[in-house]
Order: sequence, then C-alpha cells, then structure tokens
Amino acid sequence: MSTFYDKPTPKISPESEPYWAALRQHKLALQCCKTCGRIRHYPRLICDGCYSSHVDWIVASGRGRLHSWMVAYHAFLPAFQLDLPYILAIADLEEGARVQAKLHTASVSNLHLGMPVRAIFENVTTELTLLGLEPDVAPAFHQLEDEC
Repeated sequence: MSTFYDKPTPKISPESEPYWAALRQHKLALQCCKTCGRIRHYPRLICDGCYSSHVDWIVASGRGRLHSWMVAYHAFLPAFQLDLPYILAIADLEEGARVQAKLHTASVSNLHLGMPVRAIFENVTTELTLLGLEPDVAPAFHQLEDEC
C-alpha cells in the first residue's frame, strides 16, 4: 500500500469523517438518528426522516442483499481504464440502509436480485480505505448488536 492513488478520492467532511475512519479500521459505520432511530447512508448533517441533526454512529454487520447492479465497460476517467469491466452494485444492508460499491469476486452470470453480499475493505493508500462488496457464501442475518 502506498500513499499514491491515481483515481478520484472523496472529499472528507466533518459529517463523513467517522465513516471514513471506521473504514480504515475495516468496519462499516452508519449514522443513526438520535431522534427517530432511522439508520442512514451516506453520512449527512440532517436526517431525511425527521430533519433532526442529532446523530449517533453504529457499526453495521456489513451483510446485505443485492438490490441492483450495472457493469461498466467504458471508463469515463482514464484512471479507471485498467479496471474494466467492473460491477457497480447497490445493496440493501441488514440495518436498512442502502450502499453502493464495487462488487468484487463475482461473475455477472451468477448475479441475481436478493443475492447475499457482504462488505469488504480495500486499502488503497495509508489514509484511504474504500468499501467494496463481495458475494456472501455463508449468509446469516443477525440481530443488530448496537441499538441507536
């Protein structure tokens, strides 16, 4: 792992910093509204359910189900050319939030709606870890351990 990464990187805001810090520790953190209990992703200042700005963070299981996907055959930025083709997936997590990430170790011919997936963590630099997904060969939906 190096400090050089030739692809666009996220702009880390005060609202999203706990998310990125958790990814560096290979954990998936989600915001949980202190007022209504709604779990949300992507990190943001205001709850889209009750408009409260009071938030806690929970550590998610990282397990979910495939909601949708697309295969990228064209690189809109040159830095992604060597990655082609790749699968960009949307997954519904056990906790109720929806995430978008690159789907690794999967064949397009084996994908199906509702397929179990789990979070993986890609260390791209010493300071940046990205969320990824992969098929979950041993799915087990759990009860939430952390309540908001």
